[in-house]
Amino acid sequence: MLSNKLVALSMSQKVLLSSKEIHIILHRLACQLLENHLDFKDTVLIGLQPRGIFLAKRLARILKEEYKVPGIKLGLLDITFYRDDFRRGDKPLEASTTHIDFLVEGKNVVLIDDVLYTGRSIRAALTAIQSFGRPQDIELLTLIDRRFSRHLPIQPNYRGRQVDAINEEKVKVMWEENEGKDVVYLVNK
Repeated sequence: MLSNKLVALSMSQKVLLSSKEIHIILHRLACQLLENHLDFKDTVLIGLQPRGIFLAKRLARILKEEYKVPGIKLGLLDITFYRDDFRRGDKPLEASTTHIDFLVEGKNVVLIDDVLYTGRSIRAALTAIQSFGRPQDIELLTLIDRRFSRHLPIQPNYRGRQVDAINEEKVKVMWEENEGKDVVYLVNK
């Protein structure tokens, strides 16, 4: 019991984005997508498993229901075995499912993830998406951009919030669909 309290004391968290701020950012991102892609006839949204899918699904819903964009194509992409570090862990990896029931050949692909950190997940997604065709263009949308932590030269086209977090800090995104509330924390270890 005492060790649990010590662990809790050694970690502190600060709210980066409240539910209301996330709501506003999601609508801004949806408007930016709409401005750049208009009718989405040649554009597809691809959420990265496991955490980017919540953001991708939410954006697709906003575009369909609130901005009346018909025919939004949404796919879910698992990048587990495309990562350059998938053999480095001690425990076996559990892959998520990929669900892309359309070709990306000649399409504008918007990759969607919750947090852009080192860029390695996006590099893996760029490799994985080639299995579904050759896109015309690929863009990146992320809710949180940790700009000082990049290992690869990858930058988002659309970002919800830019965060200057040091390596000992973790950005924790919680979604109502998964954790019961929308909030983003900056956690100090």
